[in-house]
Amino acid sequence: MKTRLLAAVTLTGAMTTGSAAWAQEQAPVSSVEDVIVTAQLREQKTIDVPFALTAYSGQFLEDLGIQEFEQLSAFVPGFLVQNQSPNNPGFVMRGITSDSGAATSEARVSVFQDGVSISKSRGSYVELFDLERVEIAKGPQSTLYGRGALIGAVNLVQNRARPGETEAYANIEAGNEGYRMVEGALNLPVGETAGLRLATRLKTRDGSVENLRGGEDFNAIETRALRLSGAWTPSDAMRFDVIGNYQKDNASGTSFKSIAYAPADPNTGAVLGGKEPWEGAALTRGAAFDGGKALGLDREVWGVTGLARIDLNAAWSLNATTAYREFTNYETFDADGVSLPLLTAAEDTHGEQWSQDLRLGFDNGGRLTGFVGAGWFHEEGYQRTPTQFDERLILAQLSGLLDGSPTTVGDRTLPLAAYPAIAQAALGGLLTPLGAGAFATPIAANLKSAHIETPINSSELTSYDVFADATYAFTDRFEMSAGVRYTRDDKTTGFANSVQSRSTLGALLALQAGAIPAAQVPTFLGALANPAYLAIPASAFPLFGLIAQPTANNGDFAYFDSEDDGVTWRLTARYALSDDTNVYANYARGRRPEVISASAPSAPQGSPRFAAVDAETVDSYEVGAKSSLLDGRLRVDGAVFLYDYQNFQTTVQEGTTFIVTNAGEAKSYGFETQANFAVTSNFDLFATYAYNHSRFENGIYDGNQFRLSPDNAASIGATWRLPVSGGEIAVQPTYTWQSKVFFSDDNDLPALQSRNIVPDRVQDEYQDAYGLLNLRVRYTPDSANWGVEAFGENVLDEEYIKDAGNTGDGLGMPTFIAGRPASYGLVFKLKL
Repeated sequence: MKTRLLAAVTLTGAMTTGSAAWAQEQAPVSSVEDVIVTAQLREQKTIDVPFALTAYSGQFLEDLGIQEFEQLSAFVPGFLVQNQSPNNPGFVMRGITSDSGAATSEARVSVFQDGVSISKSRGSYVELFDLERVEIAKGPQSTLYGRGALIGAVNLVQNRARPGETEAYANIEAGNEGYRMVEGALNLPVGETAGLRLATRLKTRDGSVENLRGGEDFNAIETRALRLSGAWTPSDAMRFDVIGNYQKDNASGTSFKSIAYAPADPNTGAVLGGKEPWEGAALTRGAAFDGGKALGLDREVWGVTGLARIDLNAAWSLNATTAYREFTNYETFDADGVSLPLLTAAEDTHGEQWSQDLRLGFDNGGRLTGFVGAGWFHEEGYQRTPTQFDERLILAQLSGLLDGSPTTVGDRTLPLAAYPAIAQAALGGLLTPLGAGAFATPIAANLKSAHIETPINSSELTSYDVFADATYAFTDRFEMSAGVRYTRDDKTTGFANSVQSRSTLGALLALQAGAIPAAQVPTFLGALANPAYLAIPASAFPLFGLIAQPTANNGDFAYFDSEDDGVTWRLTARYALSDDTNVYANYARGRRPEVISASAPSAPQGSPRFAAVDAETVDSYEVGAKSSLLDGRLRVDGAVFLYDYQNFQTTVQEGTTFIVTNAGEAKSYGFETQANFAVTSNFDLFATYAYNHSRFENGIYDGNQFRLSPDNAASIGATWRLPVSGGEIAVQPTYTWQSKVFFSDDNDLPALQSRNIVPDRVQDEYQDAYGLLNLRVRYTPDSANWGVEAFGENVLDEEYIKDAGNTGDGLGMPTFIAGRPASYGLVFKLKL
């Protein structure tokens, strides 16, 4: 089936649905209508935009049942979105991933909501509802979209209030796994020149991975989203909008599941289920972790945007965008994936941003158009990541005894009560060669069942931009565009780490690493064996951490000030071979600002380590063609690209923490195509295909494939409209496919696991090629304002994973997250 469907994609050639506004108001079409976009900050048809662009109307998204970025990305060539949870998404554009939750991180793929950057990872994943359109621009877009668009930008254009109009709609959906969704919008006039619009979505779904210990199943969702907008148009030359967005997410725990150990009852060791990621899990958090937080997510995102457009005269216009945005998230997860409370972690993040942009545009209908502008952006945030370890269980894992076997790793864990004796035996094996075997029993008694460390990183950033862009039409068929942006960043990075009390196991690891002078070893061991060990003051014995050492005074912040500036640019040329076919070429420089990598001290109560990671740059080369053929019935886009990266910024795992580092050079090249074909007035085809070869060019990752970057990805779909008595039935199957992906830049190679506390010896953290088949069937009566629909997603119940590795990988305990299984349901639609 996969071979035949991929052949069909190839047969349809460079077919595109990049602009696909093909399903306007459910009416049959005989040509493909081009969506009007503002990708170059002026209204254009997508066929006239001189870079790879995919634009979908809100109606297209609704017809396909697309509610989230993860679903959208399957129909956009060169774009992939990983939804580990709404708090932890990964946006991938042509092989480049933007997903770090650290306050110090910088985005690579910008996400915009009505012209405002929402690119910070923990606040970027929002519901897609009541949209006018979505635009996805590939390639460096810094001159158009700002500092975070190193490799592309996603722009959500929401339906704003419509002055003088009254309209409303409502959609009600229900399905298996307790799925319920209600969505609607109401637009009301306020006089003849103003209007208000209220839109909302309420959605719940039960978990897809069974909780074998009782309680809520894993990967459940509960989302509430609300938008209120107002518009005032005192004249044709002026428009003012205020838009308020709010979203609240409450999700059950993410199914971080080990595939090495069967899920079991932690008290008895009885096996409860199978080891596959999509089978049931028996996850356990540490007792009273961080004040008793349960597994799951509590997330709140909101913001207010003000937009103003004033036409100063026939040629000049002024646009202003003012915005404030805030997010607060707390997610608790079982990071080891087994039934024992070995490692429990949480992410507590908060961010606030203020932005102001002014843009003066020129367009008098002549050969020259363009704009100049300036922007200001201020951001403050922190990421707090409390982590709780059971030192007895950690020692068993370090010693290869988590299953009780001294020679092999089994497939089940022992009851929790067995591990104090296992830890004591492991200590005996460690201390006896030192002539200190007698200390094993009293030191084992001091191993903590709940050792807690709390690292915090923070950032305060102020950024200034000036930019300009111009397009000149040399003839009626040939035009060139050039743009430039200068950005200056002033940043203060902070770091602190604290321990609830010193770690016994951390002190033993320091001893094993040779950090304790030989003459001091007897005294050192005597202190560890002291029943009052935890009460010894820090002035008399170091306040050891296990994974991360505490900063001064057990939690003092230290700060690092930095300045960074840079220039990005673009140069494009477009030539119209005919009224319906354009070819283009562009060169652009993208830049990800300098990142300050912050990590814990190398010794207890020392100074944090700050390292400036050079700004990442990419030189992008792209040529492409866009055409409307067969009297507008066939739309075809295609592009080839080449990216050269310098100072490629990647993340390496050190223990259970993640550090940004410079991986050197990298290269990416590929081909993308998308098409839409109105075969008849009742039958449409659409398809996409992307080939992307993204590899590191030197350094420790030399030759490795970029993470979350399939070499091949494709989608194909059709809409068949069947007239019936009293209405119409539409049948819409779609199939999406992607090739093998790795989930880390180290490609899970055992030779690159040296930073792990326990080396991972097996390369299994990847997903082989897979495809998903969806089907929607809807009925719309003639001249009626309602409709019904049946849907099935992943109807073949394909089993796959959407992430692997994660925090537990640092302890040699990678975890795997299952993708969503088959789902189905019904939809009722009403429009007034």
